[in-house]
Amino acid sequence: MNNTATKFAAKAQGQALVNEAVNTNKSTGYWQGVAKRLMRDKTTLFFCGVLFAMLLAILIGPLLSSQDPFEGDMMSRLKPVGYEGFVLGTDELGRDMLTRLLYGGRVSWFLGITPVVIAFCLGGLLGVVAGFQGGWINTMIMRVTDVFFAFPSVLLAVAISGALGGGIINVILSLTIVFIPPLIRVSESATTGVRELDYVEAARASGADNFTIIRVHVLPNVLGPIFVYATSLVSVSMILAAGLSFLGLGTKPPEAEWGLMLNTLRTAIYTQPLITILPGFCIFLTSICFNMVSDGLRSSMDVRA
Repeated sequence: MNNTATKFAAKAQGQALVNEAVNTNKSTGYWQGVAKRLMRDKTTLFFCGVLFAMLLAILIGPLLSSQDPFEGDMMSRLKPVGYEGFVLGTDELGRDMLTRLLYGGRVSWFLGITPVVIAFCLGGLLGVVAGFQGGWINTMIMRVTDVFFAFPSVLLAVAISGALGGGIINVILSLTIVFIPPLIRVSESATTGVRELDYVEAARASGADNFTIIRVHVLPNVLGPIFVYATSLVSVSMILAAGLSFLGLGTKPPEAEWGLMLNTLRTAIYTQPLITILPGFCIFLTSICFNMVSDGLRSSMDVRA
């Protein structure tokens, strides 16, 4: 993820320059062009539809299944897919798998999106400040960021979660700390690319203060690349959260969460392999969809393509 952030930061700087050029065309509008290109991208729209269907399913889970996700029946444990009364079978404690997957999706999506949103706000703000101000402020923020880049993201998340202990709040905190540094680097690079451009210099010469320049002239041109990179982190966040739960550093039983379900079902892989892979398939499908949507957004925002 560290190398990806570095490459994306270089692309973000070039994208910011392109955004500045396109921003002068008031007849078409940059964001209108992005929307038009995105609507023509059938692949991205398809994966957006899949994500929307999954989100709708986990939100209306009680309407799709009347089973209790925490109530088990040892007489009905590890029933196969399609068993009478259990569309996707049952887990090791006789709980309905469909219900567990729907309720587990709420926790997995929450753990996948929340750290990225928080890191997007904090990391984006720090990166914009570092890129716009420069000098000792930039040096201080970026050198602290480099310290976190010395550790692999997975190892850093495991270390922080291990130190804080399990629980949803601690997982969110550890993943937020992991994602802030790459978002700082991307936003700092994008801001550096537009800091010395003509329209920023004109605003500065007209007497506008730094806050106004950042809010009116800088943010509209750097938020795009930062947002696109943040969307690509959602899949990473979901996988890391599932991994922490699988290792016992995330959510705790009897909570329904896809990573935790993989952990509890691993002993049944030889007796009911299809049931065992269902939580993993949900993680895989969601991650692929978010990655494809992120790629589609990147292509739609790149006018050079």
